[in-house]
Amino acid sequence: MALRHWFKFIRFSHTLFALPFAAVGYTMGLREVQHFEWSTLLLVLLCMVTNRNAAMAFNRLVDLRIDARNPRTANREIPRRLIPPRAALIFVIVNSILFVGACAWLNRLTLILSPVALLTVFLYSYTKRFTWLCHYILGCGLALAPIGAFLAVTSHFSASTVVLGVGVMCWVAGFDIIYALQDEEFDRSHHLYSIPSRFATRVSLHIARVTHLFAVLSFAFYIAFCMPDVWQAYTALLLFTVVLVYQHLCFHQNSKGIDGAFMLLNSINSTFFGCLLVLILLFTQF
Repeated sequence: MALRHWFKFIRFSHTLFALPFAAVGYTMGLREVQHFEWSTLLLVLLCMVTNRNAAMAFNRLVDLRIDARNPRTANREIPRRLIPPRAALIFVIVNSILFVGACAWLNRLTLILSPVALLTVFLYSYTKRFTWLCHYILGCGLALAPIGAFLAVTSHFSASTVVLGVGVMCWVAGFDIIYALQDEEFDRSHHLYSIPSRFATRVSLHIARVTHLFAVLSFAFYIAFCMPDVWQAYTALLLFTVVLVYQHLCFHQNSKGIDGAFMLLNSINSTFFGCLLVLILLFTQF
């Protein structure tokens, strides 16, 4: 029971949002260095999991009082005392140390940038208190996944992975705006910042659509830059876009089911798209 509470607490399944894109960045690095090491792969996975764990637990701690007041979140583990705040804090510290340690083991650049990655994901937890751009800060945190994975393998930056990261940022921000529709009235009444609480449902959905349009355009630029003559990559993007359009049609001015089906569909969409890009990078010459 206690283990189940911890897995639910950190939403381990949400790691799937960014993991496929990290796999794309990692595979791009492999193509460049032409050398595979199990240790690097395992360290990249450790970085992904520990960073995500620390970010989610920190967010739950910072939002403890807010979650307790919100009917939608009052049943979360810390408000219900299923997980003590002290244990959650220790969990954040341990995962942060493991993340920095894994980055140090990879290379010097990842070690230097590891505090930046942690501060970015920790900052998100406070942004809803002062800016409705909080959704884009969350997107920035997940956008670091492909960039960091490429850095782990090659020890240098790549313009193409930055473009991929911009796509991830816009994709995450877009669906987080839709997700925030559930708390529109609560956020407004408690003076919390989000795009739905600032602009209401209709305008928020338009902003989410435009944000997702920029995500698709960023992914298209990435494909055109890295694999311009591979029609399978454009087909993968088309399928990814179709799912995005379907989501907007399903949840148009209706927040029902967002917490369940919506999040699952996003995980499936990113996994399918990311895996196709990885296969293309591995088995296609261009």
